[in-house]
Amino acid sequence: MRRSALFLALALPLMASTTRADDWPQFRGPGGTGVVTDPRVPTEWGADKNVVWKVNLKGVAWSCPIIIGDKVILTSAYADGQPKPKAGGGFGGGKGGGFGKGAPPKETYQFKIVCLERTSGKTLWEKAAKEARPTIGTHGSNTFATETPVSDGERVYAYFGMTGLFCYDLDGKEVWKKDLGSFSMMAGWGTASSPVLAGDKLIIQCDNEEKSFLAAYDKKTGKELWKVERRGERSGWSTPLVWKTKDRTDVVAIGGQKLRGYNPEDGKVVWELDVGGGQCSASPVADYERLYVGVGQGGGGGGGFGGPKGGGAGRGAGTLFAVKTGAKGDITLKAGETSNDGVAWAASRAWPGAASPLVYNGFVYVLDRNGGSVSAFDTKTGKAAYTKERIPQAGAFWASPWAADGKIFCLDETGATHVLKAGAEFEVVRVNKLTRDMYWSTPAAANGALFVRSVDSLYCIGAKK
Repeated sequence: MRRSALFLALALPLMASTTRADDWPQFRGPGGTGVVTDPRVPTEWGADKNVVWKVNLKGVAWSCPIIIGDKVILTSAYADGQPKPKAGGGFGGGKGGGFGKGAPPKETYQFKIVCLERTSGKTLWEKAAKEARPTIGTHGSNTFATETPVSDGERVYAYFGMTGLFCYDLDGKEVWKKDLGSFSMMAGWGTASSPVLAGDKLIIQCDNEEKSFLAAYDKKTGKELWKVERRGERSGWSTPLVWKTKDRTDVVAIGGQKLRGYNPEDGKVVWELDVGGGQCSASPVADYERLYVGVGQGGGGGGGFGGPKGGGAGRGAGTLFAVKTGAKGDITLKAGETSNDGVAWAASRAWPGAASPLVYNGFVYVLDRNGGSVSAFDTKTGKAAYTKERIPQAGAFWASPWAADGKIFCLDETGATHVLKAGAEFEVVRVNKLTRDMYWSTPAAANGALFVRSVDSLYCIGAKK
């Protein structure tokens, strides 16, 4: 817990001073770690246990809730007669989309920002940031509001992929909006990468099939500060990480070809690592000594469906890398290498699926999406404590895991949270089950409560008095 608290202390200055210590202002919370330090957040719940409130949400989305003070903020996309996402659903996004090129649906959607009262779930305000027909299609299991908003404690920034970027104050007043262009995605799968804040800069990673880029915008005005082309990168769905270490701050963006660390001031590449080609769904995660990241084998990110391009034991899609703080230049591993001056270690066939890795108390945990299994690696050495341990009766994992109270929490797509004992030994402590639905959104935790989103509902879970 001491290591996690230290990293959070390093990461928090990146957020504006108006955020509170117990806020959950972005995807995976403060610093993007997924570590819950509030001892009041419950570790046991069920459909009829410790549920403080549940609200139905109009529209569908996989964006995660964020919490700022007494407000819960989330996004949604709504159209009359819209289909609900289905696991393994067809492509397209319109009615009966079907497999194909992912043509935009014919319906007009409302791209909404919703603010709820944290203690009751009551709607405080709801704004349609835009009302239009989507410019691209999406996979039948994806939504048009999959990106999680981010807040600096004064404003909320909502990104709806190819639909635009929007800034509102916490009372629901529009501050600014920006059209970033529309670009096709691989196989019409849609978008997912969430915005992040690096000081006064709002960072957007937009990897697509036409013109991939990373850009920074002034958070107060929306003015573009810098924009860099991500050469060689194609469609990706991971969220960038603002990595603050004792040496400096990097904006880390993973692609199907390379992992890169950018200078947040000007967008220049500080270091890069060839990952061998693969699919980018999971996001990077870090502690105060190393950054942990990997790409999946197979399609996406320009890697094609034929797997990795090659390389040695520590290079190629399917590898989990641990990058050292202070890395500079090209830190790509040579054939047969598993470490060098910039890479602490590399573990083959250890890639994360859709869920991002979790670092907690000396181990990095990786969930396999379809296998319902988990692996744990020593953060210093990369040595596996256990690999591909099958969690009994677990469904597919799309939500990223979180940690609290010496435990690892893994929410599967059916609404069952499998609670594991943290550490070198694999042990399932319990299973917390909510009403069966589809759960791909990563929960948020703040002020002694956990907020879990299904495709069209939100639960507040807390220890009832």
